[in-house]
Amino acid sequence: MEAHGAQRILLVEDDAELAALLADYLRLEGYGCEVVGDGQSALARLLNEDFQAAVLDVMLPGLNGFEVLRRLREKKNVPVIMLTARGDDADRIVGLEIGADDYLPKPCHPRVLLAHLQAVLRRAGAGPAARADSIEVGGVCLYRRAHRISVDGHEVVLTGAEFSLLEILMRAAGETVTKDALSEQGLHRKLLAYDRSVDMHISNLRRKLGPYANGASRIVTVRNSGYLFAIPV
Repeated sequence: MEAHGAQRILLVEDDAELAALLADYLRLEGYGCEVVGDGQSALARLLNEDFQAAVLDVMLPGLNGFEVLRRLREKKNVPVIMLTARGDDADRIVGLEIGADDYLPKPCHPRVLLAHLQAVLRRAGAGPAARADSIEVGGVCLYRRAHRISVDGHEVVLTGAEFSLLEILMRAAGETVTKDALSEQGLHRKLLAYDRSVDMHISNLRRKLGPYANGASRIVTVRNSGYLFAIPV
């Protein structure tokens, strides 16, 4: 099957048995899945080759997954799904803080990984042609097709998840968008109890966008509801 042959995925996993299982499944689904088992090799390949996404284990020999992601985000914006120990909320929060697009607990079923991978690839790709290519609100300019953001004329690098959430908020500027809607439309999954993914991505967005000149936040928390992209007055 070659439906996704142009889409190269780097699977970074030192458990050879799990890596073989996941890679074989992704290849059967038509993806060009390549495997490395250590952090240093993963970072070198991600920086020097073109991959459409990476699946990155936290626990790796040499550089761990967090350090690989941190160094990668200094140079490139490849979508990254982190594989974390089951039930380890701390790993998930740290991963999201430093720029992971999504996370999965280990061990994960190949079909679940495929669903998450398809979601991050959709977020990274172009949206429907009917949508306006650019949006500008209060000095923040979003260019959908180029996947670029500038704030007061300065370019800002966002992850795929952050870009998707920001686009949703900016298209509804001045109106509250619920966390449920942000999760379903921006992250392509239902919001579960105790799921802090949306909150972590919004926290990263606030830090990267900065406040308005008067100190007011560009993204406002609406208590017990969601978030709002504020229109400056």
